[in-house]
Amino acid sequence: MSRPVAFTNARIVDPASGYDGPGAVIVTEGVIADVAKGGGLGALSADFEVIDAGGALLIPGLIDIRVKTGEPGSEPKETLKSAALAAAAGGVTTIVVQPDTHPVMDEPSVVDFILRRARDIELVNVYPAGAATKGCEGQRMAEIGLMHEAGCLYVTDADRPIVDSKVFRRVLSYAKAFGTPVAHRPADPWLSAGAAASEGEFSARMGLPAVPAIAEKIMLDRDLALVELTGAQLIVDQVTTAAALESLKRAKDRGLPVTATTSINHLSFNEIDIGDYRTFCKLDPPLRSEEDRQAVIEAIASGLIQVVVSAHAPAPAEDKRLPYDEAAPGAVGLQTLLAALLAFHHDGQIPLMDLIRAVTSAPADLLRLPAGRIAKGAPADLVLCNLDTPVLIDAAKLVSKSKNSPFDGRRLQGKVLRTVVDGRTVYSA
Repeated sequence: MSRPVAFTNARIVDPASGYDGPGAVIVTEGVIADVAKGGGLGALSADFEVIDAGGALLIPGLIDIRVKTGEPGSEPKETLKSAALAAAAGGVTTIVVQPDTHPVMDEPSVVDFILRRARDIELVNVYPAGAATKGCEGQRMAEIGLMHEAGCLYVTDADRPIVDSKVFRRVLSYAKAFGTPVAHRPADPWLSAGAAASEGEFSARMGLPAVPAIAEKIMLDRDLALVELTGAQLIVDQVTTAAALESLKRAKDRGLPVTATTSINHLSFNEIDIGDYRTFCKLDPPLRSEEDRQAVIEAIASGLIQVVVSAHAPAPAEDKRLPYDEAAPGAVGLQTLLAALLAFHHDGQIPLMDLIRAVTSAPADLLRLPAGRIAKGAPADLVLCNLDTPVLIDAAKLVSKSKNSPFDGRRLQGKVLRTVVDGRTVYSA
């Protein structure tokens, strides 16, 4: 049995209760035993390990619902353990891994493998997302019911849009029967084919094959129509354009069961950050215009987009050090997610409470997880963070096996001091 722990002299920010102020937290047997808001604790017995936060930020552990790893099948990119270590170093206590592995996570045995590996590693909470279709190929529906029973939190074909509307309707209808959300990337496959950048003046000058922003809206409009038909719960996987946000708002105004995510990369960068063909900034979806980026920031602040993800997608050097249009898309982001988010607080663009909500209580409520809150009886998944400590991102020092971070060289503020999962310290600065 582990010693009880008391976090004292902390600034607690808990979006689930709306509290932002001084307080203390007692953790026993992996759960939060008590929360003292507005003041400190009384006398504690000698059995307690007391951690004086010194006024540092104490928040629920981050929940990242879109993480790629290389395991099984592509372990040189990333293993579950290296991803879990990166998550712990970044204050992320729960990750949901994508199904486009080798083999694809389209049946219960692969779901069970992920869950067993996560238990063996004993770092952060790891949950699988099941494939919506066999092999993520968009043709035949996967074993959604059996994967749901095995423990997958939602179904998705990851980066691949399901083009066949009849197949996607079946996926939505079948998933609804089990109460399983369906995540889908809104991207017209024909307009997007071969694209390495967003269509516009910049990509034209760079000579890069590009996709128009309208490709996102076209597919999203179809998806929303099918949600209206089936009543299924849809997770819009990474909204990145102002045009798509207009469609999303109309759907929400009509009361459709839709939740939108965006990535920290599309909040933080625009198409100009490609610079001189910087492949670390080649993403899928590609970086958009500054106008689109500002629209996404406003959507987070207004609550139109409810969840922010790291879109962690490791790629080794040999896949990135290629001509821009041949390089693999994607970026690692688990370890930099919190510090990158806090930049919008420091710049005064998004309130701190809203930023923390987008990576804690919002994804927890979406996927019906007990974590994401600082409350009596909740899992003791916590992050202690110094809000103002400067951090220089050095990609070479990231914990992930792959080092493809667009934040390389960027100065941020917000250092993770301690990450706690089920009452266990899994990272200490």
